Amino acid sequence: MNKSHYLFTFLVGTPVILIVSFILLFNLSATSVINPTITTGKVLAASTSDDTFSLPFPIGEFSTQDARIIIIKNYLRKYSSPLEDFAPIIVETSDKYSLDYRLLVAIAQQESNLCKRIPENSHNCWGFGIYGDKVTRFESYPQALETVAKTLKRKYIDIGLDTPEEIMAKYTPPSIAKGGPWARGVNQFMTDLE
Repeated sequence: MNKSHYLFTFLVGTPVILIVSFILLFNLSATSVINPTITTGKVLAASTSDDTFSLPFPIGEFSTQDARIIIIKNYLRKYSSPLEDFAPIIVETSDKYSLDYRLLVAIAQQESNLCKRIPENSHNCWGFGIYGDKVTRFESYPQALETVAKTLKRKYIDIGLDTPEEIMAKYTPPSIAKGGPWARGVNQFMTDLE
């Protein structure tokens, strides 16, 4: 073939490909049903089933489940934590109180090896209100998550204690005298969750 044939093919083929691409793109966007949770940028984390949608042509389905839930769930599964089934609630509660989604899990890892070392019948994986003979007990993990998250937000984050080091000073002051292992642990577990 000569150069003129290549030039002709390019000049005719390129506009045809562009026109077909725009038509397909327009038809795809005009016929897709958008899930309201996608348009707002929020996924209902407490949903028990994945929200899915299909394209107008058969290439499969896509899940809109929040990736943070998957990250938390996989981390909790890796360590055989009883919190695994509560991953959606952890993310939802973190969002409700504007907390880093990793913080509740990191504190639970530091305080109780993800709920494997807690006072009997306490559901208290966060060392929350546990000192001496005093043990704060919760009826369930969701109740504990709600209480701990609300307290972290109102009595720590809202007054400017928003790093593990600053939280440690009030949450577990004896750790400061030991060089801050609590904050180091929480920071490491948050990094592990990235």
